[in-house]
Amino acid sequence: MRNRGELGDFLRTRRARLRPADVGLRSYGDRRRVAGLRREELAQLAGLSVSYYTRLEQGQSHNASPEVLEALARALRLDEQERGYLLDVARATGAPGGRREPVWQARPGVVRLLDAMTDVPAAVLAPSTDVLAWNTLAHALFGFGVERDSVRDPERRPNMARTVFLDPAAREFYVDWHAKACSSVSHLRLVAGQFPGDRRLRELIGELTVSSPEFATMWSAHSVRTCEPIARDFRHPWVGRLTLTQETLWLREDGDQILVTQTAEPGSPSADALRLLGSLSQHPAQPTRPTVPTDPTGRAEPA
Repeated sequence: MRNRGELGDFLRTRRARLRPADVGLRSYGDRRRVAGLRREELAQLAGLSVSYYTRLEQGQSHNASPEVLEALARALRLDEQERGYLLDVARATGAPGGRREPVWQARPGVVRLLDAMTDVPAAVLAPSTDVLAWNTLAHALFGFGVERDSVRDPERRPNMARTVFLDPAAREFYVDWHAKACSSVSHLRLVAGQFPGDRRLRELIGELTVSSPEFATMWSAHSVRTCEPIARDFRHPWVGRLTLTQETLWLREDGDQILVTQTAEPGSPSADALRLLGSLSQHPAQPTRPTVPTDPTGRAEPA
């Protein structure tokens, strides 16, 4: 991920989304040849010379100082997550090493915690969204067609982002597939800045870029967002429609692994469906894959 173009691409996309009126500048009604702010306008707002900012955006200037980066973050009106990404990408561009490498194994104590959470689907993901561990209920919810023990094998581990984009069944499983896909890309963009030297993450992004035009389009937008609490609707092959709220805890001491849980509103039909799923998951049979609707030619239709 140590690509000097990443910093420039991010600055360009953030510059393009601002208009002069957004930052208190007058456009004088002229026809603008660029979307958003011009380079000279952003340089003025950040207190930089136009030539220096141009070199920075074109990848010709490295080791930007923290003061310069903070000035750019303010001028571009970045939120806290985007600001963190800017600092991460600039650090990776200017110097080797970056941040520490991800940890590819869940701690035994965390695995025991998952197993103790019998009424809540819970899983531990690597920053790349590789599933490192999950409890029985999480496997029943997300692991259709995948053996539960596959998470122990680095070559067989399910990856949530890969499933979203490359498994046709995911478009049926996630009621709002597009929202889930955008969320996955934004998360991968964030962690790509945090772990610029991670080979597995680099290979995953390369695979998805080549294999999924939708991923490639979303990736080029440079949206940055961490996992946040959110309610999603699912269509499960065993229990049908249910709405679950995702909660995410970052395990910073474990290489920024992510503990993800799904809960239902107490007393709701989704809570009943989750209890039914828990009961069914005690049977040895593996979950079946959702049926993807097809058109008369046999091709999968989007959800």
